[in-house]
Amino acid sequence: MKKNMGTIDRIIRAVLAAVVAVLYFTGQLTGIAAIVLGILAVIFLLTSLIGFCPLYLPIKLNTGKKKE
Repeated sequence: MKKNMGTIDRIIRAVLAAVVAVLYFTGQLTGIAAIVLGILAVIFLLTSLIGFCPLYLPIKLNTGKKKE
């Protein structure tokens, strides 16, 4: 897997995952919303850690540095 995410993209995803985690553990998120956002938070965290987003492949999106 070649990285297709830039630093800013990875930071934004990690921050969003952290926000969802805080909202969940403080009791602000409950029910179906907690489940859906929790799953998205895990996906965001994993993709930010590995620097690869499979959804970017079909549209050939790369937010990383351009190689010249």
